Amino acid sequence: MSPRPDAALGGIHRVAVLGAGTMGIGIAAAAADAGAEVLLLDMTSDGPDRSAVARAGFERMQAIRPAAFDDPGSAARIQVGNFADDLPRISDCDWIVEAIIEEIGAKRDLWRQVERVRAEGAVLSSNTSGIPLREIIRDMPARLRQDLVITHFFNPVKLMKLVEVVGCADTRPDAVIALSRFLAEGLKKGVVRAKDTVNFIANRIGCLWMFNGLNAAEGAILGGMTPEAVDALLAKPCGLPPTALLGLMDLVGMDVLALVGRNLEQNLPPGDWGRPFTRLPPLMQAMVDRGQVGRKAGGGFYRQSKAADGSRVRETFDLAQGTWRPERPAVLGPPHTVFTDLLFAATPEGRFAWTVMAPMLRYAADLVPEISDDLVGIDRAMRWGFAWQMGPFEMLDALGPERVAQRFAAEGTPVPVMLGVLREARATTFYRAGREYLGRDGRFHPIP
Repeated sequence: MSPRPDAALGGIHRVAVLGAGTMGIGIAAAAADAGAEVLLLDMTSDGPDRSAVARAGFERMQAIRPAAFDDPGSAARIQVGNFADDLPRISDCDWIVEAIIEEIGAKRDLWRQVERVRAEGAVLSSNTSGIPLREIIRDMPARLRQDLVITHFFNPVKLMKLVEVVGCADTRPDAVIALSRFLAEGLKKGVVRAKDTVNFIANRIGCLWMFNGLNAAEGAILGGMTPEAVDALLAKPCGLPPTALLGLMDLVGMDVLALVGRNLEQNLPPGDWGRPFTRLPPLMQAMVDRGQVGRKAGGGFYRQSKAADGSRVRETFDLAQGTWRPERPAVLGPPHTVFTDLLFAATPEGRFAWTVMAPMLRYAADLVPEISDDLVGIDRAMRWGFAWQMGPFEMLDALGPERVAQRFAAEGTPVPVMLGVLREARATTFYRAGREYLGRDGRFHPIP
């Protein structure tokens, strides 16, 4: 690979991507768009083309929609290969990112091979949505431990802004700085430093919100609320994307969420507020059991079918009846169209929205500094990773933190850490003048 001086962001000129699946090809395309020379490797094939797996990923990279590249010409900066024949070629790479299956044994095996051939000072990262860094580097050589971090890209890489970067006590600061600079300036990502805790930041909070929301939604639907109303209440009024909750499940796949829930159930700390929120409600678990998990299976809560005249018909799954019916768009009116009115409305819709959103706000306000050194990182992770218009602390500021704290107290809910810090600081909001944020130490600091 020839050096490209214009790609010297954080000292990263050449990139090796190990794994040509969905995440790997997305990362490879983004790095090539940033001007880096990229080596894309995957498993070795038995046929005449031993690099067929990586080559298929490279071809898919050029065909997928939305396009993986900003500049189609960036594809010329990508070479393909296989682990058996071409792993030594990573010796001139500045950043080596592993994006293989979410299986810790496979990741550790590959990193042992990488360590034998990679260059001194190369920045290494394992792309994972929740495997702790400490488990990947356990008993590994000191050199590997100091150079390896977690990068948690969100899918699709081209569209999602967030990348969580996770180091640990063994990590050399220069590795984090160099990689963070390349991700931010080269790949144009929103970089958030997360702690080495289960599911990091966005998925730790987001999974609680999803599990709690689905349980609340099942109760509301059985009580007469339509799925369309559930999503309408949680979308625009709460500053969430149009997919809201049930639509998001169709996109992600409820089977995937169920697997994440089992991981959380096993790894959340004892006494963690998120422990009750790791399982799907009964009727939704039944959907998973029969394969009705979302778009990839032809439908979950919503689907499109073809009418007799050939037109497309949108249908909604009636959870109570267990049947499909034509979609019935929900129409909302005051006080259900504005976030600050909706969550305090003394209506079934208001109580439902509070039941879905309040535990997430409480949870986020109790996780500083466990998962993030500051609340800014939590807000950015939720905005950039889940496409929310406001992060949890921005939502609390909009609602009025003291008003929320008083409602928690009235419901018998302990006041979470950061709401207590806010009270002790005699402040009224977590952000001040758009330039400062309240730290865990009770003082206001400049927003990075």
